[in-house]
Amino acid sequence: MKRLFLFVSLLMLSSYVNAQTITLRDLKNGDLIFVGAEKANLSGAINRVTQKRDAIAFDHIGIIEKSADSIFVLHASSKKGSIRENMQAFYQSEKTADNKIVVYRLKNNFDQAIPDAILSAKKMLGKPYNWTYILNDSSYYCSDFIERCFRKNQIFALEPMTFINPKTGKPDDFWIEFYKKQNLEVPEGKLGCNPNGLAASSKLFLIGNFIN
Repeated sequence: MKRLFLFVSLLMLSSYVNAQTITLRDLKNGDLIFVGAEKANLSGAINRVTQKRDAIAFDHIGIIEKSADSIFVLHASSKKGSIRENMQAFYQSEKTADNKIVVYRLKNNFDQAIPDAILSAKKMLGKPYNWTYILNDSSYYCSDFIERCFRKNQIFALEPMTFINPKTGKPDDFWIEFYKKQNLEVPEGKLGCNPNGLAASSKLFLIGNFIN
């Protein structure tokens, strides 16, 4: 069983590292676009406590809305709140020299959830970013925004959050200071979600690395 798990993990890792390059013409309505995590600051702190597989590291996610002549990303931006943003603008703001912009797609037996998800996303636009990462109905963080989009069809599930650094087995120093500044306790165990967890869903499959 351990050998089988290792084989599957290596196969998934290989698929990610060697993923094909895709462009605007390859995108479909409802695709999920993930932004590769950085190694430091908030991005690195998010990834440290949520990364599921080596070399697969995301810190942001949005959903693609494709019309006849335009492509938009609907997402909860830490800088702008919940917005509908032109794909080119999204790419320019999120792409760095070191990270990847990666696209996943719902498997065929789940893609009927996409129209409802797009409608739900549009109803959440204009709300501020949720800097506490504690779920509420007046502000959203990126993976929270996406989970809510698909909640009607139960595509993703909320799980107890952890802020434990796996290398030390203790609460990560960044998060201790992060919540101290907000006069809050670290919300260990409270329900939530994160980009790495959503990317690991068995209901999605990898399309490729996006290049604008």
